[in-house]
Amino acid sequence: MRRPVFLYDGDCAFCTRCADFVERRVRTAADVVPWQRADLDRLGVAPADAEDAVMWVEPRFHRSGPDAIAVLLRRAQWYWKPLGWIASLAPVSRIAWPLYRLISRNRHRMPGGTPACSLPQADRD
Repeated sequence: MRRPVFLYDGDCAFCTRCADFVERRVRTAADVVPWQRADLDRLGVAPADAEDAVMWVEPRFHRSGPDAIAVLLRRAQWYWKPLGWIASLAPVSRIAWPLYRLISRNRHRMPGGTPACSLPQADRD
């Protein structure tokens, strides 16, 4: 792996729009790739983990969900870095996961979301 990889759900229109924003506005050192098109074995990522949340993947360093987003921001242009560091602070990161899960469960209702973005019912509990 030459560069870090940021994985997202390419089957979700909301996630894809967010990834497009990252590619256009948040220049990062990572390749932004839908997990469905990534070689997960080579990356050392279980499909269930990739399906569960966005992921930042480097050799011997994986983060998921809001922690992955924080790393992505810390590794971007100077003006994104403070947001990444703030997102990494304990009080913020404790709030970030429940907020991430709330958005994830309702991503089909988010701007750009479609019914295809809905997670299976078992994942909503």
